[in-house]
Amino acid sequence: MNWEKERNVAREAALRAGSEVKALLGRVLEVRKKGEIDLVTEADFQAERAIIDTIRRSFPRDSILTEETGEYRALPERLWIIDPLDGTINLAHALPFYAVCIGLQVDGRLVLGLVFNPVMDERFEALEGGGAFLNGSRIQISRVSTMVEALVATGFPYSIHEDSRTIMQRFHQVLVRAQGIRRLGSAALDLCYLAAGRFDGYWEEGLKPWDTAAATVIVKEAGGRMTDYDGNPFSPYLRTVVASNGLVHEAMLEAIKLENSKE
Repeated sequence: MNWEKERNVAREAALRAGSEVKALLGRVLEVRKKGEIDLVTEADFQAERAIIDTIRRSFPRDSILTEETGEYRALPERLWIIDPLDGTINLAHALPFYAVCIGLQVDGRLVLGLVFNPVMDERFEALEGGGAFLNGSRIQISRVSTMVEALVATGFPYSIHEDSRTIMQRFHQVLVRAQGIRRLGSAALDLCYLAAGRFDGYWEEGLKPWDTAAATVIVKEAGGRMTDYDGNPFSPYLRTVVASNGLVHEAMLEAIKLENSKE
């Protein structure tokens, strides 16, 4: 099926939301806590409103799942999965690294993904079966084949204060195998950078569907591989993810096994 109308609407929504959050960089006035270290700002709500309004204008009967306001149920077979601001903590600290994420799931399949970094003006997007693109130019995963040459990324869950030991065990086990690790603060952009060949691998736990839905389409259409920590096929509704260029995937899975720890 042709998803061009949906992609055009997603682009419009992302650009509107991106304009909202970019204007607030360094000017955030309202910061609230959803958890001990989980924040929400006025930028999250303004961006979410812009996205929902844009989608509902063209697809009023579609269901919508968003990070801040929850789920709007209508047509069960069509679900927009939205993170209006992935990287809220970065924005709250005036760090210019965050993204607007819009994914579309139809009949249980993710068919569209768009991730937009308004500060760098990077628009990553993909349609099922159509390849992955950055600002209109096709992207693909890297060809790095060994962990010692691999630059990988990760993130830490908001619950890290409750379970830091196992998380840091995994971090150490990857650290001593990889060329380097980066922790940038946006799961969606980490995955898109993997799709563009900037990273070779990525792992994280404690994520929600809106964190990964859009980027999952982009990674897969760029030729990447995604599983959970046990190597099972990935779904945004799972709580763990390992993504890679495919060539270092088994090595990534081996590295994050807790039984590898000598402690």
